[in-house]
This record gives sequence, C-alpha cells and structure tokens, in this order.
Amino acid sequence: MKKVIALSSLLALGALGMACGDTANTNTNTNANVLNTNMNANTTMNTNMNANMNTNSAVGNATNSAANVAANAANAAANAANAAANAANSIASNSNANRP
Repeated sequence: MKKVIALSSLLALGALGMACGDTANTNTNTNANVLNTNMNANTTMNTNMNANMNTNSAVGNATNSAANVAANAANAAANAANAAANAANSIASNSNANRP
C-alpha cells in the first residue's frame, strides 16, 4: 500500500509539474509575442520619424535655397543701385568740372 501511495504522489507531482510547465511556456510565448508586437510598433514609429525628418530636411533645404535666392537678388539690386549712384556722381563731377 505504501508503494501505491508513493507512486500516486509521484504521478500527482509529475502532473502538477507538467501543468505548471505548460503555463510557463504559454506565458513565455505570450510575453514574447507582446514584445515582438511592441518592437514592430517601435520600428514603424522609427520609420515614420525618419520619413518626417527627411521631409523636414527637404523643407529646410528649400527654405535655405529660397533665402539664398532672395539674398542674391538683394545683392544684385544693391549693386545696381551703387552703379547708378556712381554713374550719377561721375556725371555731376564732370558737369562741375566743365563749369567756368
């Protein structure tokens, strides 16, 4: 009878161990799936952030180009104004030099 009780106890403990083992495996798989889902979400977020960063860089480059065009136009206008002023001064100087 003692052998039957001991064997039954051993079988019960084995069954309990297998049941707990299955639960642990299920929890581990569930946790791994959750981690994979989160990792995929983070990867998607990083991809979107990179796309936004690239867009922002393109906008910044376009803004810099526009600013350069405007600065070049302003410089051209200033140079033209200086040339006109120099021409007017030259004419005035020559006119005054020819006066008696």
